Amino acid sequence: MDALLYVGGALLTLLLWIRVKGLDYVIVHQRWVFVCLFLLPLSVLFDVYYHVRAWLIFKMCSAPKLHDQRVRDVQRQVREWRKDGAKTHMCTGRPGWLTVSLRVGKYKKTHKNIMINMMDILEVDTKRQVVRVEPLANMGQVTALLTSIGWTLPVLPELDDLTVGGLVMGTGIESSSHIYGLFQHICVAYELVLADGSLVRCTEEDNPDLFHAVPWSCGTLGFLVAAEVKIVPAKAWVKLHYEPVRGLENICRRFAAASEDKRNTFVEGLQYGRDAAVVMTGTMTDHPEPDKVNRIGLHFKPWFFKHVEGYLQDDRAGVEYIPLRQYYHRHTRSIFWEIQDIIPFGNNAMFRWVFGWMVPPKISLLKLTQGETIRRLYEQHHVVQDMLVPMKDLQAAIARFHQDVEVYPLWLCPFLLPPGRGMVHPKGQEAELYVDIGAYGEPRVKHFEAKATTRQLEKFVREVHGFQMLYADVYMDRGEFWEMFDGRMYHRLRDELGCKEAFPEVYDKVCKAARH
Repeated sequence: MDALLYVGGALLTLLLWIRVKGLDYVIVHQRWVFVCLFLLPLSVLFDVYYHVRAWLIFKMCSAPKLHDQRVRDVQRQVREWRKDGAKTHMCTGRPGWLTVSLRVGKYKKTHKNIMINMMDILEVDTKRQVVRVEPLANMGQVTALLTSIGWTLPVLPELDDLTVGGLVMGTGIESSSHIYGLFQHICVAYELVLADGSLVRCTEEDNPDLFHAVPWSCGTLGFLVAAEVKIVPAKAWVKLHYEPVRGLENICRRFAAASEDKRNTFVEGLQYGRDAAVVMTGTMTDHPEPDKVNRIGLHFKPWFFKHVEGYLQDDRAGVEYIPLRQYYHRHTRSIFWEIQDIIPFGNNAMFRWVFGWMVPPKISLLKLTQGETIRRLYEQHHVVQDMLVPMKDLQAAIARFHQDVEVYPLWLCPFLLPPGRGMVHPKGQEAELYVDIGAYGEPRVKHFEAKATTRQLEKFVREVHGFQMLYADVYMDRGEFWEMFDGRMYHRLRDELGCKEAFPEVYDKVCKAARH
């Protein structure tokens, strides 16, 4: 009873404080209060609901039957849109705040919203080594199921809430991408509802042009209703080597060598300053050394990027054995390192022990509650960008990031980019090793200006024949955008499939003017 009175008194005090100061003041200046008291519990409820629902549906084997019904419903909505005169473009009806991107598309309010409530794993076929999934199935669901039966995706992007649809229509990457490429390169089939309401399946053999054009198209060629993705046998543990490296030239040389060594199943770099980084390489194993086991996913463990930084501070190499699923989602609890700006004391041992099991807050809920003031502050004083550049230009790229934004840590993730006919491929006809440079945080340079600085980075990336991930703020004009991306096949298919009246062009969905 005393405990309830104490909690009630604390909540009453908080409400009075909010009433006096105003909700906007509290959310902006003491955001951690709102996050800890409201968003963390809500995030837990979100996760419990979706995990239980996915488990029940898969165990009852009802997903395939429901899937066919849902596809017919999408087709019905598209045909009704055409029957009503096709007055506006179409887009998915999923609210913008539910996506992992930090921005919300303005087009959701003006386009015809097509409801696509498809979030299930439909089938795991171990003979063909593929998993068939609906577009809103997320990486948390997929890893939970596949690792429990001894399988995994060759490329399993980091955050739990990333969806298959987002990774297909946008892109996805992981520390195994130096072997397998981007997420699109492990997909073997897409099923789409086109602008005329028809259902089509495309693969490398059937409708190959559409198969290659779908990735990076951001839902502007059709509505994805299912995808088949390769799976590979999994082992229970990852043997991870930590190697601190000093000096920018040494960092780039060592990172490139590790990325070219296909004996490494996983390669990743965390750069903590211009001349200081930790290069990590890993392999799967079923036989851990007991005294080197580190279950980094436990709620009371330090955030992974802080744990890695310890090797740099101590100037020592090391080896650990990490459970496979915990390795895949090693940056999830801290949303890479973004959460340190939201809950500044979140890595404190006491906080981790008491509240760590609720972390992280859902990105979607953070977006829903951020308000105009926080959105404007983030836009002006915060960087969230992933730039994909050739490995040979890594040193120049890091120097450019240091000069223009000086955000640390930087995430370095190598990937193999094969030749192809879609929007993203190397300049020549040979596969080329690229690296994703992820910058997330507050710039330390005094001259940072969001639009001008991002345009400078975009110009550099175009000059080295690199690419910008489209979830982030895109300040390029239309001509610059199509200089970066190969739109030849994309535009031809939009003409052939009648997409121009049905869907906006991809640039009009991702440019800064289209988001807020």
